Amino acid sequence: MIYLDRPGWPSRGRLWSHLVSDVSYAELHAFAEALGAPRRGFDRDHYDIPAERFAMAVWLGARVVPSRELVRLLREAGLRRPKHLVRP
Repeated sequence: MIYLDRPGWPSRGRLWSHLVSDVSYAELHAFAEALGAPRRGFDRDHYDIPAERFAMAVWLGARVVPSRELVRLLREAGLRRPKHLVRP
């Protein structure tokens, strides 16, 4: 399943959501492609999605959950990649 939080993360003059999968990165990449999100929006274990694409993500089937829930879902699925564990 695909999940996202509400736009609330400010950066570069916009608000952003986080988009994750609790199944696989392949599922996440496929959903992001259908949403029109560029691959450069992928950050370790999620996509950063601008507020303008939030409604479309929900329309495509993403479930809206609180930010803390995203982290829990990623951990339980074994898909969480914290910054300190990521290698270049």
